[in-house]
Amino acid sequence: MSQITLYLDDATQALVEQAAKAHGLSKSRWVADIIRKYAAHEWPQDCLALAGRFTDFPLREDVAQPQPADTPRVGF
Repeated sequence: MSQITLYLDDATQALVEQAAKAHGLSKSRWVADIIRKYAAHEWPQDCLALAGRFTDFPLREDVAQPQPADTPRVGF
């Protein structure tokens, strides 16, 4: 297992300590979990499971796109 050194300001350090404690984890474990979560290159499985579940959800090209109204020009 490798080690890394992080330089954090006091406010960020306090956030890490609070979050780790709230989740019942060590600071190292909490930071490692966050890295795994945000460094992943795949969609989460629970997100992938939603594909095709919304039969009445329109696709972008199926929805009529409103055209913006022209803005009248004002002479100076």
